[in-house]
Amino acid sequence: MVEGEDLVEAGLAAGLEPEELLVAGENVSAEVLATVSGLPHPARRLAVFRRADLPSGARGVGLALWRVGDPGNLGTILRTADALGPAFVALSDGCADPTGPKAVRASMGAIFRVPLAEFDDAPGRRVALVAHGGEPLPGIDLDGDVTFVVGAEREGLPEEVAAACDARASIELEPGAESLNVATAAALALYELRLRRD
Repeated sequence: MVEGEDLVEAGLAAGLEPEELLVAGENVSAEVLATVSGLPHPARRLAVFRRADLPSGARGVGLALWRVGDPGNLGTILRTADALGPAFVALSDGCADPTGPKAVRASMGAIFRVPLAEFDDAPGRRVALVAHGGEPLPGIDLDGDVTFVVGAEREGLPEEVAAACDARASIELEPGAESLNVATAAALALYELRLRRD
């Protein structure tokens, strides 16, 4: 379910056909729309799209998320993949639902344009983004298909997941800084790749 004129328009612009499209004052009253809304201030448009119609598949460049449970972070990562891609987003078990209301709102419509895939289906060279101890990101080989692997908000990547990657990269931080937000780290990695390929 998608609420708000901009998000509904993004779904329609991506070519998705809604199962339901409710517009206050046209085919439903604002009062009725408010009863199904999950927002504090109900939107004037609400659409229900089929998850199966969202883009899918992992090709080229992307992000593989390991148990990223915060829907706001997931939505922000989708938005980043859309803006700095094109890039796919592959999800492990334990990730937030990309079609949940908070993730959809944080994606700002990117959910309708960014292909989703399973974590194990991410192709190419896998680069684990680790807070400390990896090679500096600017020194990593990023030729060809690349998947940046990022971990959960608190725990990061487990050793067995990082060890299965082809390389470990770290983004240089100021002394004393513990780590970056997962969405920020993903954005910096995609931006580094974009700079090199441009």
